[in-house]
Amino acid sequence: MFKQSKNQSKNATVDTLIGPKTRINGDVEFTGGLHIDGHINGNVRGDSNRGTFVSVSEHGCIEGSVVAPNVILNGIVKGDIEAGDRVELGAKARVLGNVQYTVIETAVGAQINGKLIHRAVPDQGEPVRVGSPRNQDE
Repeated sequence: MFKQSKNQSKNATVDTLIGPKTRINGDVEFTGGLHIDGHINGNVRGDSNRGTFVSVSEHGCIEGSVVAPNVILNGIVKGDIEAGDRVELGAKARVLGNVQYTVIETAVGAQINGKLIHRAVPDQGEPVRVGSPRNQDE
């Protein structure tokens, strides 16, 4: 789907696969790698480890929010995306919601119907925290 990013680990693996004929009605929580070719009607939440990622193919769709350190999208998300580290939007990516990111890579053709919200880069020793309430000072 995408060429390997310079920052991505070469040993990143998909631990969970949601196939193209699968439809999930409810929230999904995961750790490691999650790849979606099917449809999720609910929120998707990954743990806060830097190696955790969710990827959505051009055939995949999420109707709900996505919270994970790394998000690779070439399908549709109808909800907000909150990435503690990196967001990659492919040419067929469609986001109907806000995108919070530290680093973003967007291909020509990607569409975002919402706000882009940059997050501060955490210190190297500090764990990536996603899904926590934002500071009131911002």
